[in-house]
Amino acid sequence: MVITSTLIASGAAAIAAGPAGAASTSVVITEVYGGGGNSGAPYTNDYVELTNNSAAPVDLTGWTIQYASAAGTSWTNKITLSGSIAPGAVYLAQGASGGANGQPLPTPDATGSVNMSAASGKVALVSSTTSLSCATGCATAPGVIDFVGYGAANDFETSAAPGTSNTTSVTRKVPTADADNNGAEFAEGTPTPKALTSTPPDPDPIDAKIHDIQGAAHVSPLVGKLVGNVTGVVTAKSGNGFWFQDPQPDDNPATSEGLFVFTSSAPAVAVGDTVTVQGTVTEFRAGGSGGVTNLSITELTQAKITVTGQAAAPAPVIVGAGGRVPPSTVIDDDSTGDVETTGTFEPATDGLDFWESLEGMWTGISQPQVTGPTSSFRELSVVPAGAGVRTARGGIVLQKADSNPERILLDDLLTPIPDAKTGDKLAGTVAGVVDYAFGNFKLLPTTTPAVIDGGVKREATKASSPLQVSVATFNVENLDPSDGAAKFDGLAQAVVRNLAAPDIIGLEEVQDNDGATNSGTTAANVTLDLLTAAIVKAGGPKYAYRQIDPVNNAEGGEPGGNIRVAFLYRTDKPVKFVDRAGGGPTVPTTVTTDRWGKPHLSSSPGRVDPANPAWAATRVPLAGEFTWLGQSLFVVVNHFSSKGGDNPLWGRVQPPVQLTAPKRHEQARAVRGFVDQLLAKDKGANVIVLGDLNDFDFSETTDILVGAGKTALISLPRTLPLKERYSYVFEGNSQILDQILISKNLQPASAYDIVHMNAEFPDQISDHDPQVVRVIPLPSWVH
Repeated sequence: MVITSTLIASGAAAIAAGPAGAASTSVVITEVYGGGGNSGAPYTNDYVELTNNSAAPVDLTGWTIQYASAAGTSWTNKITLSGSIAPGAVYLAQGASGGANGQPLPTPDATGSVNMSAASGKVALVSSTTSLSCATGCATAPGVIDFVGYGAANDFETSAAPGTSNTTSVTRKVPTADADNNGAEFAEGTPTPKALTSTPPDPDPIDAKIHDIQGAAHVSPLVGKLVGNVTGVVTAKSGNGFWFQDPQPDDNPATSEGLFVFTSSAPAVAVGDTVTVQGTVTEFRAGGSGGVTNLSITELTQAKITVTGQAAAPAPVIVGAGGRVPPSTVIDDDSTGDVETTGTFEPATDGLDFWESLEGMWTGISQPQVTGPTSSFRELSVVPAGAGVRTARGGIVLQKADSNPERILLDDLLTPIPDAKTGDKLAGTVAGVVDYAFGNFKLLPTTTPAVIDGGVKREATKASSPLQVSVATFNVENLDPSDGAAKFDGLAQAVVRNLAAPDIIGLEEVQDNDGATNSGTTAANVTLDLLTAAIVKAGGPKYAYRQIDPVNNAEGGEPGGNIRVAFLYRTDKPVKFVDRAGGGPTVPTTVTTDRWGKPHLSSSPGRVDPANPAWAATRVPLAGEFTWLGQSLFVVVNHFSSKGGDNPLWGRVQPPVQLTAPKRHEQARAVRGFVDQLLAKDKGANVIVLGDLNDFDFSETTDILVGAGKTALISLPRTLPLKERYSYVFEGNSQILDQILISKNLQPASAYDIVHMNAEFPDQISDHDPQVVRVIPLPSWVH
């Protein structure tokens, strides 16, 4: 890019830059590093390095360094520059930090919060503070002085610079030259902030086979090396590259024989072509926030491809009976942090290593069994026959010591994935290439598989007897009036037909009257009126509701939605809600006693310990006092903090860290403390704690809620056979997130049912299965 410059004054004058044109003769980007602070990083912060190749100082005041992700279109992430840069001098702009690893950078000339990907991204030097608005072609956008696209970036000068990692940067090979070709002019290497370095000419390529490149590890032993004479047959191709496989494998099943070649645009090869490839071995890490929790994918970049002929496609490597059998319980059991740098590579025993040993290979699963519904991302979880502890309906159960490493997700990158539900099968052998993205290994079929119906139907529970009060929990998934009549009618049908119109329903994820519109509205009466009217329309009874509007935007969830929990209760049955005034969003309900020593709530409905920091940006529980045929019943409905933010099961950090768990533990302690107050007043009190706890039946969260001794609650999911313990399906794992817990005196008279009508199906009215317990509230002296 040419900078049209005007000399402001003679001598030590600064140069004001004009529009970008051809190769820059002034300020250029010389180095980009995005791994700052991450595991293994040499420096704590990301940075961009500049130099001035003109004969006069250049004033950078009002200039910015702007960043977008590899395929991103937002350029609001930027560093504002100031001061001037002398001829031949180096200028260091410091960005964000991904952690505490590494040493501080040399004193920077500018600082900002730019958080760049360690693997792929786009960096623009712009002569203004105005954010770019381009999707592609940004290198020639007005005001752009220099531009670097690296790794899997969809925009660059001529071709992309190599991808990088936590330990490497891309550096301009000759700092004083700019020919507008990122791929030719930048090399991956050791970060050298504030030190202009020249890169020696490219070495002669190392002759290698695909299995040499893949190695028996998560990271290639040849990463960063130029390899050549890599031969194989093209097995599949995408819009930005292709996979090829060596038809003459070695005798080591730990080394994959398949590999992806990144071409950035549609490759000029066809499936069945035999090819010889030269390229740089790169580890690409896909996913949001630079994919820092994801494993990397071994690729060849900057590739020179020669088609040498055609050949029959290799037979797929079969996973399952008669082929390679995946580990049955362990994802990884020998790493202590970053699996790419710790632990041993054990494909026979560790699922993470098993699927890595097939990365890029043409792989098949014979009649795969579906363990979770097709997701909104068009992903479908399958296992080979004989896998895991299966649910009664064909899913696979998540257990404390078994995260089901047999699972793999089918993904629609290369062909559409059909709608399927838990318990279905797919016909024949489903073949594709093994890939990894967004925290999961994936199989990418090239032909849409046919679905064999497994016959799983939506469940319906039994109605309660005249002596029983039925109490349900139901997550209605961000319900607000804008969802439309179909959503309300669907929920109403579920209440009436599938849940047999329970006497009391604890609802989670009820939003305010204008949903995600951030208007300051917190009332949810319209939302709940629509739901209760839809139930009547569906042939159900009339329900009344009780809830407390939260403080605006204080309790997490969708911004503006003011998500909360609420009670519905039937008005045609002996269940009565005990209204007691005084409750409010910040007012705690407490336990009082009457003249006979019976416990009551100071306010009903009332909120549980709302000032507790455990509820920051989280839904505060709602307690309600009910009576049934004269007997008191205390119900607490909850929606604990989400697990979003935990390390993925298949991530690079092993064992995965549940970063969100400590907050749920504090929330459980708050609710348990409230239950203790009730039972301290009357150890025979009828207490039900229910809701979306966002944690497993075997979790510490549940242990805290259950408690110990004579006042321990009964976790009803724990009373079920293992194959029935699930209310949610995530990435093909059937698991408990919703629970009902009851006081001990209710257990002999209880009947409990998780009603599987949502989580196993692609057409869901909610992503959670509701559940119901039928109990007989007993007098307090019966315990």
